[in-house]
Amino acid sequence: MNNENLLVSSGPRALEMKSRLFGFELTDLLLIFLTLSVTNLMFGGSAYRYFLVWAPTALLACTLFFVKRGRPDKYLLHLIEFLVRPSYRAAGAVDQNYIRFRLKKELLCKLNA
Repeated sequence: MNNENLLVSSGPRALEMKSRLFGFELTDLLLIFLTLSVTNLMFGGSAYRYFLVWAPTALLACTLFFVKRGRPDKYLLHLIEFLVRPSYRAAGAVDQNYIRFRLKKELLCKLNA
């Protein structure tokens, strides 16, 4: 088969490109700006506002930047889920979320009518 006869079309280089800004994921930026806004709301009128508003925000941003380097996407969300879930799971425990599906005859008659 001759390669010259194949149809070729161009496409984007990275279909699943991650959205990042300044090396941070969008959820990280949301957390950083939320910290900045809350501390500014609380300590914005203080004489020490630069230390009480910008220092914690810069510390959080540096911590996130260097701790998450080389980690998979959404690392912090998965870490929090891992820490919140129980560490002991019994194989024979009753499933709390399972609801048995039973239609009563009256409801079944209403649905058929």
